[in-house]
Amino acid sequence: MTPRNVRITAGGVEVTAELNDTQTADLVWDALPVSASGSTWGDEIYFRTPVIAGEQDAVPTVDMGAVAYWPPGQAICLFFGPTPMSVGDEIRPASPVNVFGSILGDPTVLKSVSSGSEVRVERA
Repeated sequence: MTPRNVRITAGGVEVTAELNDTQTADLVWDALPVSASGSTWGDEIYFRTPVIAGEQDAVPTVDMGAVAYWPPGQAICLFFGPTPMSVGDEIRPASPVNVFGSILGDPTVLKSVSSGSEVRVERA
């Protein structure tokens, strides 16, 4: 399968992410482009989307740079460090998420994005 990359613009920052081969990734890909006002929660940016999906291989912790879907909030989440729920070095979402991609390069550039910034995800 050809890699599916997306461009994510948040505030003045742009990153590229590669989507994995999951049903959640397919749903997000089909919904692109999406944009919304982003919120921050620790080292996470999240924003509501029109995508509706249940838990699919949902996990309680994620890797640095994970791009995930949070079913209770119909939200895409970008993880670049610990959240208020994290213990130690782990990265823990508010509740389990469907990881559907990962940020290529350094995800910590997202630390400069403030809550309320416009976030846009589009096919790269």
